[in-house]
Amino acid sequence: MLKIGFIGAGNMGGALAISAARALGGKEVMITDHHADKMEALQEKTGCVIAKDADDVAANCEYIVLGMKPDGIRKAARGIAPILRSDCEKGIRHIIVSIAAGVSTDAIRECIGDGIPVLRLMPNTPVAVGEGMILMTANDTDFDELDKLRDVFSAAGELLYIPEAKFDDFSSISGCTPAYAYMFIQSLADGAVKVGVPRKLATHLAAQTVLGSARMILETGEHPDKLKDDVCSPGGSTIEGVAALEEGAFRGTVAQAIVASAEKSKKLGK
Repeated sequence: MLKIGFIGAGNMGGALAISAARALGGKEVMITDHHADKMEALQEKTGCVIAKDADDVAANCEYIVLGMKPDGIRKAARGIAPILRSDCEKGIRHIIVSIAAGVSTDAIRECIGDGIPVLRLMPNTPVAVGEGMILMTANDTDFDELDKLRDVFSAAGELLYIPEAKFDDFSSISGCTPAYAYMFIQSLADGAVKVGVPRKLATHLAAQTVLGSARMILETGEHPDKLKDDVCSPGGSTIEGVAALEEGAFRGTVAQAIVASAEKSKKLGK
C-alpha cells in the first residue's frame, strides 16, 4: 500500500503532493484529478503515481487526502466510503485527510462512517517550496494520527496543532494570507516601476525584502511595530511612505480582510 494519495490535485492539493513526494519519494504518492494536464505535470515534477480514479486512490493508499473545495468534499467522501468500510472490516487501515475550509471532521465522518480516522489540515501554497504553514486538527480519538502525519509533510514547512473549534479563525491568516502577500509584493513592484525600476528587478527586490522582513520577525522575536520604527528615521523617506499607507487605512483594511476570510470559512462548512 502506498503512503499517501490525493483525490484532487489543484493548487493546494498539488502543493501538498509536491511536499509529500519530497519527504517520501514520488513512488509513495498517488494522485488523481479531473485535469489530466495537472496530473502529468505533477508526475513529471515529482515522479508520483497517477491513479485511475478516486476508488484507485482509496484502495491503495494509507492516507487519503480529499483535495477538493468545500462544496464537493461530502460527495467525494461518500463516493469512496464503501471501499473504506470494506477495508476497515478486513483490518486494512486508511486515514482520511481533509483540506477543505469550513468542513468539520464530524461532517466528513458522517459521510464515511465510524472507525475510520479523519484529520483536517489547512495548508498554504508555500508548502510547495518548503516554506509553508500547515494547521492540523483532529478529535480526541484520532489525535495520535497527527504526529504520524507530520513525517509525511516534514518537508512542507511548519506544522501547528489547533483545536478544531478555533480552526477557521486561525486558517484565515495562514491559509489566505499568501494571496494578500502576493498583492502587497505586486503593489510594491508597481510603485517601483512607476519611479523607473525595471519590472523584473522591482518584483525581485520586493519579494526578497518581504521575505527578509518576515524572517526578522521570526528570528528576533521583536514586535513588528518596533522593527518598523527602527527603519523610520525622523523626517526620512520611510516615515513618509508609512504616513501614506496610514492615509489609505492600510492596517485596518488588511485586518478586515482576515476577519472577512474567517467569516467566509465558517459559512462554507454549512
